[in-house]
Amino acid sequence: MNDIAFLLNGTPVTVSGESPTRTLLDWLRDTRGLKGTKEGCNEGDCGACTVMVTDEAGSRALNACILFLPQLHGKAVRTVEGLSGPAGELHPVQEAMVAHHGSQCGFCTPGFVMSMATAHTCGARDHDDRLAGNLCRCTGYAPIIRAAEAAESAAVPAWITEDFTKLTADAVSIAPERSDELAAWYEAHPDATLIAGATDVGLWVTKDLRALPEVAFLNRCTDLQDISEANGMLRVGAGVTIQTLRKAVEAQNPAFGELLRRFASEQVRGAATIGGNIANGSPIGDTPPALIAMGAVLHLRKGKVRRDLPLEDFFIEYRKQDRQKGEFVEAVSFPVSTPGLACYKLSKRFDQDISAVCGCFNLTVKGSKITSARIAFGGMAGTPKRATAVEAALIGKDWSETTVRAAMKLFASDYTPMSDMRASAAYRLRSAENMLLRYFNERSGVAASVLEVEA
Repeated sequence: MNDIAFLLNGTPVTVSGESPTRTLLDWLRDTRGLKGTKEGCNEGDCGACTVMVTDEAGSRALNACILFLPQLHGKAVRTVEGLSGPAGELHPVQEAMVAHHGSQCGFCTPGFVMSMATAHTCGARDHDDRLAGNLCRCTGYAPIIRAAEAAESAAVPAWITEDFTKLTADAVSIAPERSDELAAWYEAHPDATLIAGATDVGLWVTKDLRALPEVAFLNRCTDLQDISEANGMLRVGAGVTIQTLRKAVEAQNPAFGELLRRFASEQVRGAATIGGNIANGSPIGDTPPALIAMGAVLHLRKGKVRRDLPLEDFFIEYRKQDRQKGEFVEAVSFPVSTPGLACYKLSKRFDQDISAVCGCFNLTVKGSKITSARIAFGGMAGTPKRATAVEAALIGKDWSETTVRAAMKLFASDYTPMSDMRASAAYRLRSAENMLLRYFNERSGVAASVLEVEA
């Protein structure tokens, strides 16, 4: 592996001779002796390992346990040890945590503080969302939120803002800079693993202990991070993070934006990419049901050859996609605005949880008739899949509760869900039926969300 150069707590470091799948967490603790970054779950779920990573796009809170060293090339990393100033001055969020008694047993505190400091650097005040990826086993959330609020008005310390000015671009690159370079390399190395955010691949290494002999890191392919609009469609590059995508769509496509708000946690949204979420092929990925319901088109590339196909046709069976050796997801296109779209994610926790069922509905009603219907689910089959029988039962019918209740019975024709730790098959099927009824009620002006209904 080539040298990796980045800033660590304001000081330039160069890493040589490490495995490309060595995690930042292991390197910080075992090689650098920085024990403040904790190992909790080791799968990007608890936030105890949160660090601040800064590049030309700004600062992000990321999980060090599933962040590979090559992904840090040319960036700046702050750990809890580097959060205070050079003379020992506390960061404003550290002062606030002390003043508001935000630390109990202390194990999770460094991760919380780093998430809070990153939000403070960015001027963000949506604290519930920003801290959803940090779990406190002592249940001390109230004083932590009070501390975050107390620090809002404090200036960002100079030693934090200096990271932006110290970043240089002259370090040795170990990843393709353009998609043309990636396409040529991947065509010649079709068995390699492509790594974007590593929010899933990271677990292959930390949990499954897989060896990845050939890897390509995509985070420096800037042309895969473009978002463009033409003829009412958004074309989103595969390297666009979920965090960036949410900001791009939430104003004109609020249903999709709200679904993305519930995508894992702040740390994961800042690393995970739309292309990775699609190419992974998971039946419980959150974005494919919404994209399919919107009629999204997938753009694939192998060498110099490109092809397009409806996203729904990409998923063949469990973990099998219509993707050739050496072919990768380049972008996905979908409508800028989809007024009829609604997305319902059902999970045991509201934040930071995997879907048991994710249902997305996009119906067009003209007058009293349903003229079109696209309904897609994740968690109901081996792939993200449309409910074609239900759609057929709706199209051409009156927009009424009678029509909806008759169509609900056909979910059993579209899906044969499985039972697992997240939900039973019967629960999934009933949930899908009730999501359609919820969609009807919401479009009819009836309060259907538990957040809206009072006893």
